Amino acid sequence: MTEALLTAVRRYVAAHADATGLAQTPIPGLTTIRSTEPSGLVYAISQPLVCLVLQGGKQVTLGAQTVSLEPGDSLLITADVPTVSQIVTASQDAPYFSLVMDLDTRLIAELALAMEAGTPAGGPDVRAEPTDAEVAASALRLMQLLDRPGAVPILHTSLVRELHYWLLAGRHGPAIRRLGWQEGHAQRVARAVAVLRSEFAQSIPVERLAAIADMSPSSFHQHFRAVTSLSPKQFQKQLRLIEARRLMTGEGRSASGAAFAVGYESVSQFTREYSRMFGLPPGRDAERRTAPL
Repeated sequence: MTEALLTAVRRYVAAHADATGLAQTPIPGLTTIRSTEPSGLVYAISQPLVCLVLQGGKQVTLGAQTVSLEPGDSLLITADVPTVSQIVTASQDAPYFSLVMDLDTRLIAELALAMEAGTPAGGPDVRAEPTDAEVAASALRLMQLLDRPGAVPILHTSLVRELHYWLLAGRHGPAIRRLGWQEGHAQRVARAVAVLRSEFAQSIPVERLAAIADMSPSSFHQHFRAVTSLSPKQFQKQLRLIEARRLMTGEGRSASGAAFAVGYESVSQFTREYSRMFGLPPGRDAERRTAPL
């Protein structure tokens, strides 16, 4: 089944990938990825997702925890957390291929209730496990649906639901159930995270975020850090720096232009914090990342 899924992803990427190897599909939240060489370090604040590695290898680090993925493994991220990832095995002859599906928390809550699932389990927010056969089969049906564009709007919802069901029913299920636990701290913090993601360039009082999460400011700080491993201020700063890096390397913005665009009022402060996070000052980092190979 994994070989058939690899073939389907390879074919779709060949027809639709952009210059970076990403091919967004018309199915919301479903992305295919190809890389013909090992990558540099990629910094992100990842949203909850599952990534099926089909060929090549990848490493993902959260804090002191590093997980390694090989073909046939699934990466599960169950919270909005800062990750550093790197494709470590890829070549022209044997590219890295993966399939990524964003997890739908409302759908998880609905399915968990229907399945009469128990109390959500704790554990790490980033984990790797062998891909369940039922998950791979559901993913294959989603990819095959893309060959029938007229059927996608009609059938994709039921197939996405099926994929979420098998994730919940499989080895990742206990961890995924946390995402659908409506009264859980992770779900309440996620409401504040959504505001931070959409308004990261603005100054947002922590009292507003705490109210969105229906917590006191002190409780909000505690639970926000427990879920994301960062304080709200650190979380917003990383969002700003990651977006500034994208603006410089992807759109050719200057360091000062990127700094002001993401909400910094001081270029010197931006430079210090950028250098601390990425290991190089913004100008040199942008030159290195955009230089021809």
